[in-house]
Amino acid sequence: MSSKEKPTLGGTRIKTRKRNIAAPLDPAAFADAVVQIYLDNAGDLELVAKNIESSELNFSRYGDTFFEVVFTGGRTQPGTTKPDEGERHPYSIIDCEPKREAILPSVIYIQKILRRKPFLIKNLENVMRRFLQSLELFEENERKKLAIFTALAFSQKLSGLPPETVFQPLLKDNLVGKGLVLSFITDFFKEYLVDNSLDDLIAILKRGKMEDNLLDFFPSSKRSAEAFSEHFTNAGLLPLVEYNEKKIFEVKLKEMKTAVTTQISDEADIAEVIETVKHHVNEAKLPEVEVVRLLWDVIMDAVQWSGKNQQQNANSAIRQVKTWAELLNTFCTSGKLELELMYKIQVQCYDDTKLMKLFPEIVRSLYDLDVLAEDTILFWFRKGTHPKGRQTFVKSLEPFVKWLEEAEEEE
Repeated sequence: MSSKEKPTLGGTRIKTRKRNIAAPLDPAAFADAVVQIYLDNAGDLELVAKNIESSELNFSRYGDTFFEVVFTGGRTQPGTTKPDEGERHPYSIIDCEPKREAILPSVIYIQKILRRKPFLIKNLENVMRRFLQSLELFEENERKKLAIFTALAFSQKLSGLPPETVFQPLLKDNLVGKGLVLSFITDFFKEYLVDNSLDDLIAILKRGKMEDNLLDFFPSSKRSAEAFSEHFTNAGLLPLVEYNEKKIFEVKLKEMKTAVTTQISDEADIAEVIETVKHHVNEAKLPEVEVVRLLWDVIMDAVQWSGKNQQQNANSAIRQVKTWAELLNTFCTSGKLELELMYKIQVQCYDDTKLMKLFPEIVRSLYDLDVLAEDTILFWFRKGTHPKGRQTFVKSLEPFVKWLEEAEEEE
């Protein structure tokens, strides 16, 4: 090697990997840029949406900030709803009039943004959850605007917004205790039902796991069926009141059915079962017709069926009827209730092939045990039958009715 040549390092050159250096977070500059788009287009949401779609702003990083600007006109301070430093615009949801026609364009605008950038739905959830958990920091008028927006968002089926995002954050004790949640949810219900049915509302409540817990929206001192009915009746939401009353009724009926089923399975004394039924009827004010129908269901549900042995099934069913006839007799206190019992038996015998041929035997047994009166049976036969299986059951009962009529003529 010549003395003038420079020495070199031998071996293989190792390439080092460049580190990804994250750009510093700057939500303030992002918020200012979005605000400027609003200002440049004078709040025209069609134009704002087009400019946002064509912008190179980093929405994946600043999605929460974007929705803060949409809802409040600018960035909010961390953990609060108070405005942070920076530019603001006067076209936000909070700045609108508390009317559907003023807020609906914002819902449609957000829907357009979400169609182009579906990943932003999580950011919308985050911001809505934060605002709803901070309802006390908003003015009454602002809370109403949020309620209207939320109702319209579900009414317009805003892309992927889950109901639990709305309902669960509301259940903070301090918000419920101050009545803020009840006020919010009432505005929400009223607005949503303008364009949607009660069934649609119930479906949303069910998805949000609130269908059976509507009283949780009430302060603890007002959590009663009476307070529920009074509040929503005064709010003009009578269908919701009727739905809740029906729901309560179904729960009470189910409770009674469970109690009586257990007693019959345990072969409890019939007097004890009668007292249980009376207790539930008096406490829940259950209609007599529903009680009679339920008792028949419970009695038949307790029959021990034996596969395809028709004769054994017939014997088991008739034995069960005779065993619990006194229970039926106690609550079939009028011709109308006896007729309802016959309708119930007819429909069940029509729907259950095991019982199809037993209809005349069951009726005869209930007559012998003084549960069904002769006049009730004759009325049913002549003009009171249920449409289900009418011809079949009338024909099957003809011999017994003929016997009743002959006995009546002899007397």
